[in-house]
Amino acid sequence: MLQLIDVRGRDLSPRSLRAILPRAATDVDAAVEVVRPLCEDVRVRGEQAVREITARLDRVEIDRLRVPADRLEAALAALNPAVRAALEESIARARRVHEDQRRVDVTTQVVPGGTVSQWWRPVGRVGLYVPGGLAVYPSSVVMNVVPAQLAGVASLAVASPPQREHAGDPHPSILAACALLGVGEVYRVGGAQAIAMFGYGAGECEPVDLVTGPGNVYVTAAKRLLRGVVGIDAEAGTTEIAVLADDSADPRHVAADLISQAEHDPGAASVLVTDSEALLAAVESELAVQVELTKHTERIRTALTGQQSGAVLVADIDQGLQVVDAYAAEHLEVQTRNPRSVAARVRNAGAIFIGAHSPVSLGDYCAGSNHVLPTGGCARHSSGLSVQTFLRGIHAVEYDETALRDAAPYVLALSEVEDLPAHGAAVTARL
Repeated sequence: MLQLIDVRGRDLSPRSLRAILPRAATDVDAAVEVVRPLCEDVRVRGEQAVREITARLDRVEIDRLRVPADRLEAALAALNPAVRAALEESIARARRVHEDQRRVDVTTQVVPGGTVSQWWRPVGRVGLYVPGGLAVYPSSVVMNVVPAQLAGVASLAVASPPQREHAGDPHPSILAACALLGVGEVYRVGGAQAIAMFGYGAGECEPVDLVTGPGNVYVTAAKRLLRGVVGIDAEAGTTEIAVLADDSADPRHVAADLISQAEHDPGAASVLVTDSEALLAAVESELAVQVELTKHTERIRTALTGQQSGAVLVADIDQGLQVVDAYAAEHLEVQTRNPRSVAARVRNAGAIFIGAHSPVSLGDYCAGSNHVLPTGGCARHSSGLSVQTFLRGIHAVEYDETALRDAAPYVLALSEVEDLPAHGAAVTARL
C-alpha cells in the first residue's frame, strides 16, 4: 500500500533527501491567484462580499455574519455530556501546559546607568480560524483559544465555515467549545473570505492584528496574501505523520497511527521510516486489514497510496534520524528501543510523540500539547502554536547622561563609517 523508498547504503545530503522523500504537492502560489480577487472583493465591499462569496462557494445563505449569543449557549446546553467532559479535560490539560509558557519581563544592566529591558506584550486582537470541511474540529477551538487567553489577548474572534445542515451555523460542537471557553464573538464564515474578513474587517467584525489556525490550501493562500496586513502564525497545510520505528515496534500500533492521520484528508501524508524489513512487511499486512475496518476507508486508502505517503527503508536508526530531520514532520512518533534517547537527537519536528503509549491522536485531543503545528517541512524553521505566538517582545532602552557619554565615542565612530553623521549629532547634542 505504501510506496517504498530504499536509502540504505546511500550517503544522502539533506537536500538530496528532501528531493526524494514523499511530500504533498500543494501549490499555494496557484491558490493565491484564486483567492486574490475574493480577498480584494472583501476589502472593497465588506460584509456584502462575504455573504455573496459564502453563498457561491459554501452554498449557504447567511443573513448575518456573526452567530447570535443564544446559539452558542444553546449548543453548549445540547452538547453530549461525554463530549463536554472531554472538552473540559482537554481545556484543563492545555491550560496546565501553556501556563508554563508565559514569558516574564527582564531587565539587563548593560553598563552602570544603562539598561535594556525586554517587555512582553500581547497582540490586541486575534482572529482564530477553525476548519470545518471533511471533519469538524472543536479541539482546534481549544488549541487556538487557550494560549491566546493565557497570553492576555484582550479581543478574540473565531470563524468557522457555515453548514447547511445546521441552519448556516458552524457545527454545534464548535459553538459549544467557544461557549465553554467564554468566546462570544463567533462568525459563520469559512475559507479565504474568513481570512479576508479578519484582515480587512467586514460587518460586525473589526480587523484583527493576527490570524491563527489551520485550514485548507485556500485558507493558507489567503494567509500568505494578507501577511503584512495582519500577522499570521504559519502556513499550516494538510496534516502529516512520520513514524521512526525499529523491530521492537508493534506493527498494529504503527499501522493504526499511520491510518489515524490519513483519516483527516485524502491529501494527508503518512510516512514510515524503519530499518526493519520485517516490521515494514508486518505494518503493510496490518494496513490491509485495518483500513478495511475504518469508517472512511476510501479517504484513508487514497491518502496512504498517494505520492505524499510512503515507507523509507534505512540502514539503521542513525540514518533514520537523518531522514526524519530532512523530512521535518508535523507529527513525529518515535517507536524504538530507548525511544526517549532517540527522540532527544531529533532536531526538526513540530511535535514528537515518544514511545508506544504516546500516539499522535493523544496530542490531537488531550495530551496538553498544541496540535496546531508546522507542516510541509516548515518544522525546520517554525514552531507550533503557543503562548509565545500571541506575544511581542519590545526592547525598552534607558540610559542616563553618564552612560550615554561613555557610549558616545562608539556611536560616533559607527555613524561615521556608515556615513550617517546625523546619528552621531543626535548623541552629541545631549552632551
